[in-house]
Amino acid sequence: MDNISLTSDIFVSSVVLEGAGVRLEPSHSSHDDDLREALQSGSLDNLWFTTVPTPSGLTKERERREALAELGQMVSFVVIDKACNKAIGMTTYMNIDHVNRRLEIGSTWYRSSSQRTGINTETKFLLLRHAFEDCQAIAVEFRTHALNVRSRRAIERLGAKFDGLLRQHMIMKNGTLRDTAVYSICDHEWPTIKAHLQWLLDRYHHD
Repeated sequence: MDNISLTSDIFVSSVVLEGAGVRLEPSHSSHDDDLREALQSGSLDNLWFTTVPTPSGLTKERERREALAELGQMVSFVVIDKACNKAIGMTTYMNIDHVNRRLEIGSTWYRSSSQRTGINTETKFLLLRHAFEDCQAIAVEFRTHALNVRSRRAIERLGAKFDGLLRQHMIMKNGTLRDTAVYSICDHEWPTIKAHLQWLLDRYHHD
């Protein structure tokens, strides 16, 4: 995609998204210490089928995301757990197609203790609501390693539909070839998905 100047052609840009339990803020160096601690808490970078940064590589990864944000190709967020007011992970709008109002939600990771809680559900709810209701996106994609069963189940639990596999889509850091599973939610599906996610969040908040 050609570089896009920051004009009215940009359909999604940096913003703070506030929820009951999480707050999504534009990434900044002030979050680095919390994020390094989060990465160290579960050795997340040891998962061969993911692309989670190492603690030592965190700053470089953040700067990469911010550089792409400057080009209008990505919006990088830090996930703040409001219970402790600490950064516990990162997520992004990526592969942004401003002309066709499409984007991908990805490059997401959380500290181990925040996984399998309501954190991811609320994060995705905030991102999807902003994309569809504020930015008028026509479709939102999710992509993951075909062998990352936990990630695929989490995407399916959101209500996203499976679009197919991109065979030999990427070369992983260990040299293996990744088949990428692609899912999506379209704008006409959002009202139903929204009701589903609100129901899931109500269950987390009342457990």
